[in-house]
Amino acid sequence: MTRRAALLMTAAVAAQPKQLTAGEIIARIKKEVAVPWRDQTVDTLKSGTPESKVTGIATTFMSTLEVLQKAVADGKNMIVTHEPTFYAGDDGTASTAADPIVVAKKAYIERHNIVIFRFHDHWHMRRPDGIRTGMLNELGWQQDQTHNTTLKQLAADVKTKLKISTVRVIGDSGQRITKVALNPGYANLAGAMRALATADVLIIGEAREWEIYEYVQDLNANGTRKALIVLGHAISEEGGMKECARWLKTFVPELPIAHIPAGELFWNL
Repeated sequence: MTRRAALLMTAAVAAQPKQLTAGEIIARIKKEVAVPWRDQTVDTLKSGTPESKVTGIATTFMSTLEVLQKAVADGKNMIVTHEPTFYAGDDGTASTAADPIVVAKKAYIERHNIVIFRFHDHWHMRRPDGIRTGMLNELGWQQDQTHNTTLKQLAADVKTKLKISTVRVIGDSGQRITKVALNPGYANLAGAMRALATADVLIIGEAREWEIYEYVQDLNANGTRKALIVLGHAISEEGGMKECARWLKTFVPELPIAHIPAGELFWNL
């Protein structure tokens, strides 16, 4: 080989993007999220190993089989997912290991060398909360957003901005709205009570129907005009994982990174 050919080969090798491992990427995430990393957390590898080579990263609310298929087709083998892959909070499959779809999904993951990293606890712990930040971005709102609209108009605006087929609303459609509280994901009763003490309407992902939903109905029956807008858990947090993809690009420049939405889970008649 001539000296010129050797130099050209060296330059070509140097021009190739560095192939990072899952462990290297997770180490960067732990550093950049800038909160103490919990010993007890769901934010762990669910498939693959720290030594697994990564070809690209896809963020998503939930690593459904369809999301995995889209990632593979796009050349990305690391999934950063907010919610579980195997239908349980800790992704445990001891009681479901023989289920046909669990078997099929595990086989697909292994066949395509997919690395799945859950990023839930610490993305919420980040300040500002990564999920909330992404949702505000999707809505085009600021933290101190004020409104002057009706409940019906607000719900329609949220539906349009999030490009979803439906929202669920409790309250008088003509109620004037000036202050909105936002709680993406699951909302508990205590938090809802605090929010609705000052806000006209609370926007949530989901809640138990015998808690917040009933509470808002009773407020109205008692003469206190309050409202609730329910988006669904996935819709309310997907924007946060879109924000996660943007954030990852700021400190993992070596790899292609994209957001793959899990999509709206339900359809309307």
